[in-house]
Amino acid sequence: MTINRREFMKATALGVAALSLPSIASRAMAASGSLIFAAAGTVTSSWDPTSHTVAPQITAEGFLFGHLTKCPMSEANPGEILPDLATEWSVIDEHTLEYKLRQGVTFHDGKPFTAADVKATYEYASNPDRPASAWYPGRVDVEVVDDYTVRLNTKQYGYPAINFWYVSSFLPILSAADVANPDTLKQKPNGTGPFRYVETVGDQIKFAAFDKFHEGKPSIEEIVWAYVPDANTRVLGLLNGQYHLTERLEPEQYLSLHKEAGLKTDRSLSSENKYLHFRCNKPPFDDPRIRLAVCHAIDRAQVLAVVGEAGQASNCHVSPVKFGFTDVKDYPEYDPEKTQALLAEAGFPNGQGLPEIEYITSVGFYPKTREYGELITAMLQEQGFPIKLTTLEPAAWEEQLYRRADGQGPGHIIDVGWITGSPEPDLVLRPNYHSKFALINGVNDPEIDASLDKEHGATSTEERLKILQEETLPLIAGKAPSISLFSSVFLRAMSAKLDGVTFYPNGPIDLSKATLS
Repeated sequence: MTINRREFMKATALGVAALSLPSIASRAMAASGSLIFAAAGTVTSSWDPTSHTVAPQITAEGFLFGHLTKCPMSEANPGEILPDLATEWSVIDEHTLEYKLRQGVTFHDGKPFTAADVKATYEYASNPDRPASAWYPGRVDVEVVDDYTVRLNTKQYGYPAINFWYVSSFLPILSAADVANPDTLKQKPNGTGPFRYVETVGDQIKFAAFDKFHEGKPSIEEIVWAYVPDANTRVLGLLNGQYHLTERLEPEQYLSLHKEAGLKTDRSLSSENKYLHFRCNKPPFDDPRIRLAVCHAIDRAQVLAVVGEAGQASNCHVSPVKFGFTDVKDYPEYDPEKTQALLAEAGFPNGQGLPEIEYITSVGFYPKTREYGELITAMLQEQGFPIKLTTLEPAAWEEQLYRRADGQGPGHIIDVGWITGSPEPDLVLRPNYHSKFALINGVNDPEIDASLDKEHGATSTEERLKILQEETLPLIAGKAPSISLFSSVFLRAMSAKLDGVTFYPNGPIDLSKATLS
């Protein structure tokens, strides 16, 4: 059925009703010291951080693991770096970074943290055989200077070590003993973080406060990670006292809960952008003109109006909290005349002759994906694109997301967010747009590759920033292997009795200093 965009917008405006929320004055909360977190996503079957690129699992790992550094990733100062397991860091030369490590840190299994663990972690994670290797700049050798000093060296692999400057806040530090035994690493996480893994029972994961955490044992004795894929169920559970904290609210839920006595809300810009990725290695999106025709057919202002509190306008393929962000000049804007000119130039006037195009999206994890998916479908149909919208639950959608062994991905367009816990832009750009990886869209463009390699090879942050802002990001926007619709804003809610929580822009939640009265 063809959806008229104006009819859709009218129906949406009339059909969204205010959420009816009962009073919570008499609600009984769970016992003090135990926190129930209603999570929108779940984890994989492996606890090895190098085995996946799954956002919910990164949030879970945030309770368990430490990193060399921390990056708050504020919009005002996206490049700020703070100490974590490293207390000092410096550039020795073009291919060498040195880190001085914190002493007196203990893994959950009781073993002390030393330089040997950093060496094992970095050399293991940067191995191109690891599934998440696309996140890291390349292979690296780690020299153990002494028990609490390491040097990262990239000379053998031909790129500057400065590429690890921000990645140090993203790679979880593993025990060298666990790295030597991958089965152990897969089955049970063993970090230096404020909470330790206890068990998984069905859709719930239990973490306990780690009494030897180097910043002091957390006040919250236990975290229960409850996987609750439905946003309404998460909200109702928060209201009736079943949960203390939840995430990824729908905008109208956030606005209603914001007014509710006994609850607190949090709205913060994330390191995630929301994209429509085109399957660039099969027709019709192997032609960049068709990709750009779609981009010019989408009124992103109307999409943002549907997303509401959960989005922020952005003309860039990385979030404003990422190093290198810029408002890209000539970013594809809504222009139906350009759409029609590009279609005609590509041999498909008014869309005639195009194959049926499947647009895949999810419901229950990202806010408003169904609603703005229907809106975008209507916009594209108005321009002659034969679009079919497929809406899937998160688990089924995730199975459709990545390219498969034959290099192809299901459908033709897929909606996804990409979120990482560091200001490092290559955690977004190389996995998605370099032909060596192109995990989702399969793009193979020599010019994009060359520009990504050029910024990757820059020997200073100043040089790299210039290349990213003036060459790489404008080139990606012009070639359009995907379109970034907007930057995501995280919407969360919690009990008013929960204090001292720190939220990171990539999803992890720091409860190490939190209290629950």
